[in-house]
Amino acid sequence: MADLPHKSILQSDALSEYILKTSAYPKEHEQLKKLRETTAQKYGFKSIMNVSVDEAQFLSMLLKLIKAKKTLEVGVFTGYSLLATALALPEDGKVIAIDIDKEAFEMGLSFIKNAGVDHKMDFIQSDGMSALKDLLCNGEEGRIDFAFVDADKNNYINYHEMLVKLVKVGGVIAYDNTLWFGSVALDDKDPMPATISMFRGSVIKFNSFLANDPRIESTILSIGDGITLCRRLC
Repeated sequence: MADLPHKSILQSDALSEYILKTSAYPKEHEQLKKLRETTAQKYGFKSIMNVSVDEAQFLSMLLKLIKAKKTLEVGVFTGYSLLATALALPEDGKVIAIDIDKEAFEMGLSFIKNAGVDHKMDFIQSDGMSALKDLLCNGEEGRIDFAFVDADKNNYINYHEMLVKLVKVGGVIAYDNTLWFGSVALDDKDPMPATISMFRGSVIKFNSFLANDPRIESTILSIGDGITLCRRLC
């Protein structure tokens, strides 16, 4: 992954740093900061698998605005967005966290416990599709207020078909990395690292799929690596 460009789609590093230093870092929870720094120390460049600080704060505000109580996250890694979600939920809120990699989740668990929100989480060690199918079979259809997906991009359409049933009408689904390092706007012949071109086609196909899905209304936001918000209509 070392050949990947800067994750933020902002072309100015100075502007990205300004946003972080002026708005994001001053309001970052102490345990979120410690989790971010520890993840960077342990995983190095792979730490970009967690959302950026400003994206996490956007999600936190969104959860409060829509008054979400029961949420779902597909793709957890060390849990930065998961912890941000748990902190934003009410005391009796719940987030169902799904990831195949329990080791990475457990690395971040101590920070989640120190923040006093581990009781809001149900962790499911599983691939995303199997876990979502199980939730549907167990009567969770239409019971989720908000879902966040930051997982394998080639499965985003498959996840969407499950999530549009799990999330209630009026509920929100957020998909991360939908601008995929800015590569979605490049020409097929433009040079790009293999790690980007590998999933670029899947992301472009997914974006077109959402734009033509009558079950939702959606918008792509230029935060982090791009995040698409979908509101279920029917």
